[in-house]
Amino acid sequence: VPDWNCCGASAAHALDHRASLNLAARNLALAQSGPQPVVVPCALCFNRLKAAQHELAEDQSLLLPEIAEHLTDLDAVKVVELNSFLTSLDMIAQTEAKANKRLSGLKPVVYYGCQGQRPPAVTGHPAHENPMGIDLLLDSLGAEVIDWPFKTDCCGASHSVARPDLVHALVGRLYERALERGANCIVTGCQMCQANLDMYQKEIAAEMDQEVYLPVFYFTELIGLALDHKETSTWLKRHMVSPKQLMSQSGLPTETWERL
Repeated sequence: VPDWNCCGASAAHALDHRASLNLAARNLALAQSGPQPVVVPCALCFNRLKAAQHELAEDQSLLLPEIAEHLTDLDAVKVVELNSFLTSLDMIAQTEAKANKRLSGLKPVVYYGCQGQRPPAVTGHPAHENPMGIDLLLDSLGAEVIDWPFKTDCCGASHSVARPDLVHALVGRLYERALERGANCIVTGCQMCQANLDMYQKEIAAEMDQEVYLPVFYFTELIGLALDHKETSTWLKRHMVSPKQLMSQSGLPTETWERL
């Protein structure tokens, strides 16, 4: 979106409701005449854009005049989260057809986080408590996806800055639940969730007094692995919890993990 601006996540709506509404509305105004849908990789940005769109559909009185002048067709903007866009049945079929590597040996639980699905009246998500898109995608690519009831629990998001104790408690419970289910990794569709689950794993495991080894993948990394994308090993090298041990034990493509 040309000349886009920050949507105000994650705190603007708690500090100044009108400002947060107009930050999101300006982006909607800029996007309304462009290609659709507007695909949003960040769950927080997606939630703020959808929240603004939902409220403005009822009342536009809080809009600044210069934004109201340009936001002429709210219904023209189709806001879609990236993981929903890439896990439609058509997209899954295309990805499976083009994949030349199988994700055999991966036993992930999928963690969607809480911002992309809730509240359903705002997001419009048809399965806000039990989303299945990434599960179906990974299953089609050969992973042994493990079902669990915690896929939309909260990880604490940006509270990692102000309340790391809170984030550690929430993430620690997710580790316990994933391990109890027999998972050997976690796959997420939210970058903030990936950061919280990957960056502090060693520290949280020490607080839990428990051994934890759960590589945390962003779902597009595994699409890249299945499609044999040349940059995949570069992406995986950036993880705090290296997936090298898991990949070497699970039979995933040798040329990828040997470069980690």
